[in-house]
Amino acid sequence: MKINTSIPSVTTNEVAGHSKPVVQGNRKTSAAASEQVDLSSLAARLQDAGATADAPAVDAARVSEIKQAISEGRFQINPERIADGLLDSVREMLSRQQG
Repeated sequence: MKINTSIPSVTTNEVAGHSKPVVQGNRKTSAAASEQVDLSSLAARLQDAGATADAPAVDAARVSEIKQAISEGRFQINPERIADGLLDSVREMLSRQQG
């Protein structure tokens, strides 16, 4: 399968607390000052929650520990636990939508 690299990719740059799309690829990277992205209220709340949390978004020590376990073949995946977690998440989302 051939991947078409002529289509520019779109990324997001954070500028003064607002996200602005930036086109990359065969064209020059640019962000016009008049461009604006509106976040949903949920996205804005999630962004605010992440900005005010005392703990970092990623536990680097835990990531390192998991990488080490994977490389040593000690990391075990429990599909039942993953499935249960996914189902719990879906149930929680559905109960919030209904309530």
